[in-house]
Amino acid sequence: MDGPPRRRPWSPDSLDTLDLGRTMDINSDTDAELTDTDKLFSSASPPSSRDAILPYLPHQPKSLAGIATRSFCLGIALSASTTAALTILLNTASPLWRLPFFFASLSLFHFLEFWTTAAYNTPAAEISSFLLTSNWPSYAIAHGFATFECLVTHLLWPNTHWAPLGLGPVLVLAGLALVVVGQAVRSVAMIHAGRSFNHLVQYRRKSGHVLVTDGIYAVLRHPSYFGFFWWALGTQMVMGNVVSFVGYAVVLWKFFSSRIRHEEEYLVAFFGGEYVDYRRRVGTRIPFVP
Repeated sequence: MDGPPRRRPWSPDSLDTLDLGRTMDINSDTDAELTDTDKLFSSASPPSSRDAILPYLPHQPKSLAGIATRSFCLGIALSASTTAALTILLNTASPLWRLPFFFASLSLFHFLEFWTTAAYNTPAAEISSFLLTSNWPSYAIAHGFATFECLVTHLLWPNTHWAPLGLGPVLVLAGLALVVVGQAVRSVAMIHAGRSFNHLVQYRRKSGHVLVTDGIYAVLRHPSYFGFFWWALGTQMVMGNVVSFVGYAVVLWKFFSSRIRHEEEYLVAFFGGEYVDYRRRVGTRIPFVP
């Protein structure tokens, strides 16, 4: 039995064929309406339209599905870790609240890396902006060892005080302050720099790339590096990790001192005497990195 023509299923190729400015006569018969609708879905998208949407499809650098999945997982991790840390801290005498605190700090850090990029440097926002696989596998190994040290230390020697002179609680509070300040400084730096901020060292000066020297950049020459350096050390102070604290300090100092030296070679090439004068006036506030 013949019926009205079936509509073709939706596909990404048909996305740009929709003419939202087109109107239909509401008094036209059903067959005419279906015919017009079928025509909308039947024409092929021009190559330029398909190219424009390609980066946002699954398994692509700006995949919306990938971004949504990572944001969802980080949100779950942040909520679960925060709940676990508060539950252990408020209802037991166990020091193991420090471990979910670390996971919560990591989850918030990685989410804010993407969010600040997406909000204030939108063209650069992509899956890699979460920094989840940055410096892989060294980054994962460092955090994995920190987790192992915290877990083993507080399970095997729960009543051992590693801090001298009973300064354990003071060091924990200082670590918490460093985590908060470090995260805040890094996020504010990314927001203030806007499109002039990039997670990767830039080898060519792009249009619109300006030297930012006001706001937080008037106090810190590389505030995003300052923020991460002290944030990372703060997490280890809260966790009570002696070995990881030393390891983080050494590795991060070597990394940032080398990166700053390398990056500033290009900044001097981009901005000349303007950057040389700025570098002379404003320090990094990272130990032994002028």
